[in-house]
Order: sequence, then C-alpha cells, then structure tokens
Amino acid sequence: MPRVSAEHLRLLSADDIAAAFEMSAMAGWNQTQEDWRMLLELAPAGCFAMQVDGQVAATTTMVCYGQRLAWIGMVLTQPRYRRRGLARRLVAHALDQTDALGIETVKLDATEQGQPLYEKFGFRREQPVQRWFRPGSSDTGISAARSQPLEMSPNLDFEAFGVNRSPMLRRLAQRSAGCSTPTSYLLIRPGRQSEYLGPCVSRHPASARTMMLECIHTAATAGWSWDLLPENRDSVRVATELGFSAQRHLWRMVRGKDLRGREEMIYAIAGFELG
Repeated sequence: MPRVSAEHLRLLSADDIAAAFEMSAMAGWNQTQEDWRMLLELAPAGCFAMQVDGQVAATTTMVCYGQRLAWIGMVLTQPRYRRRGLARRLVAHALDQTDALGIETVKLDATEQGQPLYEKFGFRREQPVQRWFRPGSSDTGISAARSQPLEMSPNLDFEAFGVNRSPMLRRLAQRSAGCSTPTSYLLIRPGRQSEYLGPCVSRHPASARTMMLECIHTAATAGWSWDLLPENRDSVRVATELGFSAQRHLWRMVRGKDLRGREEMIYAIAGFELG
C-alpha cells in the first residue's frame, strides 16, 4: 500500500523560524530569520504552517492593520511538497480568518506564478510593484546611517498608506537604521542577500532622494534592494538617478473594498509581506 502523508494545518511558532527561513532562502527571497521573528511577534495568530509528517511544508502569514486592512505574505511551499494544494489551503484559511474578523480589505503582492491562485479567491489587480537593485560598496559600516533616534510621524504614514501601521513601524524601527524629518522618513534593515531600503514616506521627492543618497553612501553592503510602486513616477526617477535598475515585477492585488492612500508619498514599501 502507498504511504499516506499526515498533513496538519497549525499556527507557526518560534520553533519553526529556521525551517521557514530555509524555505524563503530556497525561493531566493531576501528575508532574514529576524524578519520571520518579527512577523510572529506582530501577528502571532496570523502566521500559519502546513505540517506534513512532522515537517513544516508550507507557510502563509496575515498581518492585520486594524479592521480595515489585512496583508497576506510569505506564501511558500517546500519544493518536494508542491502541487499538493498546501499553499491554497493556507491562503483559504487565512482568508477565512479575515472574514471572521470582519476585515474590509485584504491585499498582497503577487508574483506572476501566484496570480492565478489569488484570482480564484476573488483578488483583483490594483497596481504593479517592482523590486529595484543596486550593487553596494565596502567603504564603511551600516551603523553610520543612523546618527540619532528615528522619530516617525504616525500621521504622516497614515496619510500615505491609508491605515494605521504604528505597531509594525515601531518594531521595524527597533531593528533598522535610517533617517527622518518632520515630513519624511526612511528605514533600512539587513536582508539575507542585500540591505533593504524601506519603508520610505516623504512629502517631497527631494527629501526622499536626499535620504536614499545618504544611506547608500554611508553603509557597507553587497547591494541594496528597493521595492517601489512604479505609479509613483518620482520614486522611479529617484531610483534611476541613484543607479538602481528594475529586477522583479509583481502585482499588488486586493480583495474586498478598494483602499488607497496618498501613494505619491510612498517612495519604498515596507516589504512584500508587510505592504
């Protein structure tokens, strides 16, 4: 008789971080173990795993920003467990949770391969998202990019993004370098392959450019990753001027009510898994 695998959908735990990180690294993603740990701390009831024969075989995370918005991310499956519907079951479970909580809007950033799955769940395209990259240098250290405590205005971010992300931003600020002014902020954090620029919110293109330029010239790294919304033409112009080039193309997708902030103020997103 063929062996039947034991499958179990459960919450992801701190003990699973190494296995989850292995999956995201195998997929070529830039997240670190600390990124996974932050997701668990931020949304302990929204990080899910599919366990097969005692092993973490697939993951999905769901971060809620109040009642208005939930963000789906880290939809991953171990290669040997693909084509068994594990990711589909996890996404369905996460969406059941958002429906039970009465979340008005659910968003995610989808690869081309993932879009058909999400469309079956009622997601529709909202706008493109792009990963831009620039090689780094080894002139100095990343700690130099942060000379004083960051003071990010929650009202500024709310205006740009459309919902309150304060808990997530506080956690990111605890482990990020960067800079801020009364009308702008930029965070940078370590990635598995390259330093990650974002989120960045600014009322003025010149301020965003100045902050980006300061960071990439005061930190040693193999490279910089910057995820932006290309509908913000100023962010594309600044990225091009600073030597970045487009590397990956995704689609931001939405389920439920339309929800948009002042995206001309968003020069870098917080991450595909965070919005």
